[in-house]
Amino acid sequence: MTRVLHRDLFLDGTAGRLEALLWTSPLREPPLAGLVCHPHPLFGGTLHNKVVFRAAKTMHRLGVPVLRFNFRGAGKSDGRHDEGRGEAEDVRAALDFLAAEFPGRPLLLAGFSFGAWVGLRVGCADARVAGLIGLGVPVNNAKHSYLRDCRKPKLFVHGSEDEHGAIARVRELFANLPEPKRLAVVEGADHFFAGKLTEVETAIRAWLLERHPELSSLEEK
Repeated sequence: MTRVLHRDLFLDGTAGRLEALLWTSPLREPPLAGLVCHPHPLFGGTLHNKVVFRAAKTMHRLGVPVLRFNFRGAGKSDGRHDEGRGEAEDVRAALDFLAAEFPGRPLLLAGFSFGAWVGLRVGCADARVAGLIGLGVPVNNAKHSYLRDCRKPKLFVHGSEDEHGAIARVRELFANLPEPKRLAVVEGADHFFAGKLTEVETAIRAWLLERHPELSSLEEK
């Protein structure tokens, strides 16, 4: 049975239509559904970003349907960049779509860079989101104090040489967050995990299988 079943679609957002891509699951009732948010659109970030793609692929190989979308003003999405304010509404629109498409399923929200800053903030507050993944969290340029009250399971994957998130500042933030949490440091990796994306996949896969061991029977070999 093929696993790469995808749907190109548009979400209804507060700024207009949002371009999106859903990788579906062969399961009628998958155990969870995932969302991955892309990096800063003013610096070329889209749903096709390599880090976003590989994170989504890792989830999908475990039988999880995954949605990626373009923030307002990126790709074919309507609207204009809104410095994270309107983009939070875009994330909510994506979660609304997943909740309607997979009713009753817990949602997993991942974000890379700008997508982590915006996405995790929304995910912490949304009761439908059961787990969070922050990739290359930009602690040098944005505040993440909201995470200190977030008691949902959290995975952070970060490069030791990340130029937008000094590893010492990431460790300091992580130390002050409530459990459950995990920090996976990819040694020698920059902000975009150049040449190190396999390590990112490994960290996500291990965390997901630990939290959802039932996914091991669904994994694409």
